[in-house]
Amino acid sequence: MGDVFEHRPGRTVLDVDNVWFTLLTLNPQQVHFDQHYADKTEWKKLLVDSTFTLALVTGMSVNSISGKVVANLGWDKVRLTNPVFAGDMIYAESTILSKRESKSRTIQGIVTVLTRELIKTIKKLLASKELY
Repeated sequence: MGDVFEHRPGRTVLDVDNVWFTLLTLNPQQVHFDQHYADKTEWKKLLVDSTFTLALVTGMSVNSISGKVVANLGWDKVRLTNPVFAGDMIYAESTILSKRESKSRTIQGIVTVLTRELIKTIKKLLASKELY
């Protein structure tokens, strides 16, 4: 317990990532794809869809954490503490919180991981507890 994994490489979020993901997932919130609408918000620019951010960080963790996982059992306590914008460089890290034997699959176990997303200025953006 307590092992920390830095998920590298990081990734710069592009305008096109946000617009495609927002439209692909049928998210109608204009702040993700309508610059004229976004100009009237406190941020004055398009916000990156938060579910894109969660998907990106999840994908970043696969090589070092979940590459040998049978199933992702879910996310718990997802917190979106800062907005993400196109041009932001995203990094992530995970800390192993606990592990136990599976009650239903005796040759497998369950690991609880805290994954944090870090932006170029190293602000904490997202934290979630995951069960594998």
